[in-house]
Amino acid sequence: MTWGAIATWRMAHDGVVEALRLLAENDQAGDAVEALIKTVEDYPYYKSVGYGGLPNAAGILELDAAYMDGDSFKIGAVAGIRDVKNPISVARKLSEEKFNSFRVGEGATNYAMLEGFERKNMLTRRAHRIWEKRLEEIRLYNLNPYDGHDTVGAIALDQAGTMVAGTSSSGLFMKAPGRVGDSPLSGSGFYVDSEIGGAAATGLGEDLMKGCLSYEIVRLMGEGLSPQKACDQAVYGFHDKLTQRYGKAGAFSLIAMNKAGEWGVATNVEFTFSVGNEQNKPQIFIANKGENHTTHIEPITKEWLEAYEKRIKAPVE
Repeated sequence: MTWGAIATWRMAHDGVVEALRLLAENDQAGDAVEALIKTVEDYPYYKSVGYGGLPNAAGILELDAAYMDGDSFKIGAVAGIRDVKNPISVARKLSEEKFNSFRVGEGATNYAMLEGFERKNMLTRRAHRIWEKRLEEIRLYNLNPYDGHDTVGAIALDQAGTMVAGTSSSGLFMKAPGRVGDSPLSGSGFYVDSEIGGAAATGLGEDLMKGCLSYEIVRLMGEGLSPQKACDQAVYGFHDKLTQRYGKAGAFSLIAMNKAGEWGVATNVEFTFSVGNEQNKPQIFIANKGENHTTHIEPITKEWLEAYEKRIKAPVE
């Protein structure tokens, strides 16, 4: 049986490597997705997910995450959870609940504490300093406060044919307290059906929620489209429609994988992702919007990777 994993952004690559190791050993897709996303949540230099994520306008770090099983359609999600080490693990646990499987704010945090999940101050000094600098820039230069909204979204297919999707994010930097984007919302931030495939999104949640693009991509794959064609049709068609009706479209990128392990990506910005399967080792690619509703995809270069590593670890003055 085929197996594979795909996830958004360069930051997910180490997690994809770990997920594929688990899948090769015949572990479950759920374990692979959780391990993949925890790898991103635990790394302090990724400033849009988990530990080291960027806080809201009040300086408080609120985290969102979701988990979906493509066999049973079980979904668990949290939004605005605070001081919990791995929100994806809480979301997975909640997916086993028949009722109350989506918890927000204090309710999500209290649930995690009662269930014994590790408590941790997730706001690093580095992230707090970035927040302070942004406040200074807003005051001095009258800048738009919002900057950054990169979600880790992941899909895994195991050797038994089970597919699972997961997401985790600190959301829009400088967001209003209590703001929730698309990441924990079924159909927008993620969707998976083991008999068809799965999709996950990253970008401006306020615009992604207008299109329910993750569900649309899975629906199109169910009609026989390849993951790439489904991504192209859903993403660029909605980008054009939103631009026409709303006047503009924010940044959004989507990944997909079908039950055969084939994958696809579409984006309206420069976008990196990591993917691998039983035939291909995990690799990082960069995607851009091409002509005529197509996506241009190529492997990243060594120079790009070196510049990326230097940028994310640069000192914050």
